[in-house]
Amino acid sequence: MIQGFSISVSGLMAQSKRLAVSADNVANMRSRGVDPDGPREQPGAYQPKRVQDVTTGGGGVRGEVRPIAPASVRSYEPSSPDANSEGLVDRPNVNLAEELVTQIQAQRAYEANAAAIRTQDEITDSLLDIKS
Repeated sequence: MIQGFSISVSGLMAQSKRLAVSADNVANMRSRGVDPDGPREQPGAYQPKRVQDVTTGGGGVRGEVRPIAPASVRSYEPSSPDANSEGLVDRPNVNLAEELVTQIQAQRAYEANAAAIRTQDEITDSLLDIKS
């Protein structure tokens, strides 16, 4: 019984992380992206991320944050202060439509895990009532 709670809680945490990472990607989609020709460390450049679900030994899931590759895409924005001499700007490789779908999926999965916890709690209460 306790394992069921643990599995559902791990799902809640993974989906919460997925939603937070996706929201961070959306919030930074117009930020300066990583210059693929630049130095390895680029202060102020945003590296978009994804959450990858990894199954744990106990049957739960853990969300691991991984960078998106390629980290940036070039767009023609000659009026941008970040534009190079050719008018190109490196922007984070974030697709708004994909991020919105990810957020909806994370919300639905979170709701499903919360419902599973409620159901397990009701079953536990019923068992305790039967035993008393």
